[in-house]
Amino acid sequence: MRYVLFICTDPDGEPYDPDTDDPGSWVEALEADGKYVLGDRLRPVEDATTVRVRGGETVVTDGPFTESREWIAGFDIIEADDLDEAVAVAARHPMARFGRVEVRPVWPF
Repeated sequence: MRYVLFICTDPDGEPYDPDTDDPGSWVEALEADGKYVLGDRLRPVEDATTVRVRGGETVVTDGPFTESREWIAGFDIIEADDLDEAVAVAARHPMARFGRVEVRPVWPF
């Protein structure tokens, strides 16, 4: 089953250490196990655009949908046998320590 890991900032998380918090090692380990599908960083929230359609009219606004001290900074799509495995994979992501990782199953059409 596929899971999306939303990689989020967290102002209350532990400090980032570029020497030990390299997500590249995490990705390489998942790729070696055949569990990694896709992932990338996202541009800052200042570059976000929100689109809504109300009464048949498209409304476009700058910025994210919500105002928050936290934001989604990236995403990863993984293959996991079940939620327990997906949570274990998310717990090994460096952002789980200095940010947070939301795990959500993909709901295919």
